[in-house]
Amino acid sequence: MEKTPRVIVEPPDGRGLRAVSVGGRTVGSAWSPRGLRKVLGRLGHPQDTDLEDRRVIVWRGAGSGVWPDRRGRRRTAAALMTAGLVGSMILLVVVGSPDALGALTFAQRLTGSLFVLAGAVQGMAALAALDHWGKRQFRYSGAVVLIGVLITLATESLFLFVWLQEREPTPYLPSYLLLLAWSLWALFLLLREQVWTVVPHPRGFAAGVALSGLLAVTNFTYSAVYQPASAPFYIALAARFGTPRADPVRPFLHIPLTFRVENTGKVPAYIIGDNYLVQGRLAEYSASDRELKEWREAMEEGRDAELHVAQVSHRTISTGQFTGPGYWLHPGEEHTKEKIIQIPKSVEYDLLEAELDIVVMRMDRGRIDLAELQQAHPSWRKDQGRFYCEPERCSAMLIYEGEVRHNNNIINVTRNPRYVTVARFGSPEESDYECIISSYRFDPRSNPDLKELQRESEREANRYGVEQRIVSTRVPVAALSPPSGS
Repeated sequence: MEKTPRVIVEPPDGRGLRAVSVGGRTVGSAWSPRGLRKVLGRLGHPQDTDLEDRRVIVWRGAGSGVWPDRRGRRRTAAALMTAGLVGSMILLVVVGSPDALGALTFAQRLTGSLFVLAGAVQGMAALAALDHWGKRQFRYSGAVVLIGVLITLATESLFLFVWLQEREPTPYLPSYLLLLAWSLWALFLLLREQVWTVVPHPRGFAAGVALSGLLAVTNFTYSAVYQPASAPFYIALAARFGTPRADPVRPFLHIPLTFRVENTGKVPAYIIGDNYLVQGRLAEYSASDRELKEWREAMEEGRDAELHVAQVSHRTISTGQFTGPGYWLHPGEEHTKEKIIQIPKSVEYDLLEAELDIVVMRMDRGRIDLAELQQAHPSWRKDQGRFYCEPERCSAMLIYEGEVRHNNNIINVTRNPRYVTVARFGSPEESDYECIISSYRFDPRSNPDLKELQRESEREANRYGVEQRIVSTRVPVAALSPPSGS
């Protein structure tokens, strides 16, 4: 009859786990007599096996009554470690997914993909934590957990560093601080256990982790700072009067006017504000030279100083929007708007002047909620909610507003939302608009600090690559006289 090999129960390790082997081969491990009986059951022994029977079980280093497992502490450490890694995983996926799936440039997509990949590593580290504080069936589970903790420490430090640039209270701030504190605790725990000693080449392991972190930081800096600043951004504007035609019935001239905007750079652009204005100039002429005093006054006031022209006035003939907020132009794309200007033949304009004024924003630095921005809110209508402003407090205006998000989502989650606000003012005499990007949402009941709002708008304009373009043209009315017989 063949002799059955005896079961060997090894001494408890530092955590209280005792390995179980048969014939020199490890077949399991146990924290308690109950766990040992489960191992014996898998080996074919009955559940009521006598654990003191030396013919069946051999105890090494300690007897059957020695089970130093601190279950509460071990399970608490495993739960805290797993919770921190899962929380870090969720945050990294939330931050990285928008850029990985929808960023405009390759570098920005790469940054987002690295964060999503880091989140996947965090998920594996969370599973490894359960094994490391369990029976450690995977030899390198502690090293995997260490990688996850180092990723958390690096990313939360980056988030906190970016947050310190603005110091705005955001919903994400408590998670940065909590996960940063957690990563320091977890790192201390893992270093005390020296989990890296099981890695064949610990120095290479450390160098690989450091290189990965350096790559992520370098790519973030490139995609968030260098690339959006280095790509050329050119928007060309043109305005041109055409050949006039006399109305055969009415005493009017019909003068064609063409405005054109072209993206001649390498970066797509939003038009977030625009206005065109056509004016007729009325002036008095004098054959004699103007006095030096009048000349100096014109220079001081920023007006044209002309030798034989005095008492200049302008009258608005036509004004309006070129496209309205929310239009965009890809590189090489252009948009043209043709107008017909009508002026009475009897009006003694000496010049016609046309001006096109637009504000554009680089699309490689931010994305705007266009559906929201393209909706006009008249300030004089009570049904417009917070956009309504009593006529005695505000002049009549159209208000456009849309949320703008930076193309690097790390910036979005480390500060408050930003909004594009465009206020358009108009009257029969003039037309103008104002455009700002800030954390302020229009509300006539609030009283913002206008100087601080202006400073913030200037900072945000530089951050998002907002620029103003203006083109103007003027033509003598005499040159627009239609040919005889027309």
